[in-house]
Amino acid sequence: MIPRIAFTPGEPAGIGPELAVKLANCGATQSACGAAQIVAVADPQLLQRAAAQLRQPLTLLPFDPAAPATGTPAGSLYIQPAALGAPSAAGRLNSANAGYVLDTLRMAAEGCLARRFDALVTGPVHKGVINDAGIPFSGHTEFFAELAGVERVVMMLAAEELRVALVTTHLPLKEVSAAITGPRLEQIITILHRSLRDQFRIDTPRIGVCGLNPHAGEGGHLGREEIEIIEPALDKLRALGIQLIGPLPADTLFTPPQLARLDAVLAMYHDQGLPVLKFKGFGHAVNITLGLPFIRTSVDHGTALNIAGTGVADCGSLQAAILQAIQLAKLRGL
Repeated sequence: MIPRIAFTPGEPAGIGPELAVKLANCGATQSACGAAQIVAVADPQLLQRAAAQLRQPLTLLPFDPAAPATGTPAGSLYIQPAALGAPSAAGRLNSANAGYVLDTLRMAAEGCLARRFDALVTGPVHKGVINDAGIPFSGHTEFFAELAGVERVVMMLAAEELRVALVTTHLPLKEVSAAITGPRLEQIITILHRSLRDQFRIDTPRIGVCGLNPHAGEGGHLGREEIEIIEPALDKLRALGIQLIGPLPADTLFTPPQLARLDAVLAMYHDQGLPVLKFKGFGHAVNITLGLPFIRTSVDHGTALNIAGTGVADCGSLQAAILQAIQLAKLRGL
């Protein structure tokens, strides 16, 4: 099986275009990319300008979804063209290109839904400039969920053997407690369990669940969310055969002895779980969206406007996202 992987470089003023060029020329991923068809959904001239700036070769091959999938030669990417809304300069945001960014996401996701692509890998977008264009946009995850007609998706980051999923994502800390409800926990854990089993081919996933409060509430003395909301939800799911450990204090759960017996950790909020994940794997961590009807992975960093166009952007996270997408696509094809 030669999987077809759609890749959206993201914000044209950010580091995404140069990461695309580096991906095409990176020896570390050539063995994998040679066994996959990597299709950039982007403006061809944007990528060629980035290649000229980096003084690296880039051959853009026409993508024909009706033709058999073939590997991606070194120094090349397949291209599904999308036109910029306005000229783009590295490091300089232009809201006139917000529509272009969303067009690339839509084209790639619709291609996945139509099975023209086996997976989607996304580069970083800039939410603020899209909102400045008058377009409501809260992020890739929500955009793809709405496009696919999915009620709930789960954000999970992975680095090496550590996988961390989140109950709440980009939410002010003062709103987290109210957002953690029994039904929400049941939905998210069900999606996480099903994805670990069906996408990652883990027969009996073991999931560690963090408490919300310090010491997991200390028996109710430091908060009652564990007693009144989290534990009842976990008990209900355990009765269905899902293996859950917790709720445990996060500072206990994120220790080597505990992690050694787990396939994933569920954190209650963004900054409870992701600092540990990024400390372990920054630069090669992968963001994976669970619950979509297609495979979607992403880099773990932003647009890095301050270094865009300088050639110093690190391609490690994109390489990892591509390799993870290829692996998941092949597992799905088994």
